[in-house]
Amino acid sequence: MPPRPLVLVVSPGNQALRGYCLKQVAAAYDVVLLTGTEPTWEVPHIVDHAVADLHDAATLLAAGRALAARHDIAGVVTWDEQHLERTAHLARDLGLPAASAAAMRACRNKTVARDLFARHGVPSAASMTATTLLEAGLATMTLGYPAVIKPASYFGSIGVVRVDRPEELPGAFEFAMAGARRSRADTSVLVEEFLDGPEVSVECVTHRGVTVAVAVTRKQLGPYFSEVGHTVDATDPLLAEVAPVAAAAIKALGITDGVQHVEMRLVDGRPRLIEVNGRIGGDMIGRLVHLATGIDLPRAAADLACGTAPDLTPTRREAAGIRMLYPPASGTLTQRQINEQFADGTPWLRQVQWTSQIGDRLVLPPEGTLFTARAGFYLVTGRDTAEVEERLDSAADEITVTVRAQR
Repeated sequence: MPPRPLVLVVSPGNQALRGYCLKQVAAAYDVVLLTGTEPTWEVPHIVDHAVADLHDAATLLAAGRALAARHDIAGVVTWDEQHLERTAHLARDLGLPAASAAAMRACRNKTVARDLFARHGVPSAASMTATTLLEAGLATMTLGYPAVIKPASYFGSIGVVRVDRPEELPGAFEFAMAGARRSRADTSVLVEEFLDGPEVSVECVTHRGVTVAVAVTRKQLGPYFSEVGHTVDATDPLLAEVAPVAAAAIKALGITDGVQHVEMRLVDGRPRLIEVNGRIGGDMIGRLVHLATGIDLPRAAADLACGTAPDLTPTRREAAGIRMLYPPASGTLTQRQINEQFADGTPWLRQVQWTSQIGDRLVLPPEGTLFTARAGFYLVTGRDTAEVEERLDSAADEITVTVRAQR
């Protein structure tokens, strides 16, 4: 058999939430890994690796060049939000197909993205940048209440908060600024009009400037815009309505190749852009797309990184859903379990994954983030969204998460 093409993966991510990406890419490609820590779970899926400080552009570039000196690399890919721009620079340096670093920067900076959406006529939220409480107050005087305040350049819904009244503004501004200070790129915040309507994301694949929307994800949100769950239905009629807006947003940002996760809200039934992420969606959304449609987004991302048109032919017409396991209150995790008889006898319960250990401290927003709050998650499949929602509720009754509150 001829040798398989070899792809360089930058930052494989967390095994629980991103392990499926590496596994699916390794099914079609030989993989070399550029990572910040010595590989453990990744070892069965890779042929070589290098450990480097991925947050340092020069160090990442040097490590990537060293791997390229040892291997005939066909493409470079990442699904890690923090490394999109540096990965694009590395691919270009190696003379390989790559997304524009400027486009990846625009995805990550919400201020730049909003300006580009406005310039290209993409329906989005009105917004203003603020670096001080005074500027935030002036912005709310223009935009009105309710408003949303968020870091201009961060991810994971960290620092995102709704403000309904002027007296809430000081606390909300400090909450958003605390999130913004985590960013290495931009420590300002955005004050935006609140888009009142259900939130969805559109999972897209773009090749040579042509975007195909392969699925729409319907979202369930909790306090502080934390994502509680998602569902994907291969036959969702909403896809045809939101696909053109997602494609217009991707084009506005100058993205010509790659996989995108495009978030929007339906206001009075019409899509309004929140943001474009230049990567596979988090929270196992790529896995949900695969279960529902058969389309392999990690494989598509690797194909595009190697300059190959991906196969986006659906092979399933089903639905899938995920629900995150949060404790009822912040505290120390004392119990996490599922009814084993139920799990063993339920084929549509595709995965139960714990992401926190007994004794871990779970902290809900606003003090915590999604990274500190979740105990785990579970996935189910079904014939359609209604059946998936019913099964998510049924499984919830069989799962226990208990914490001991701190005094």
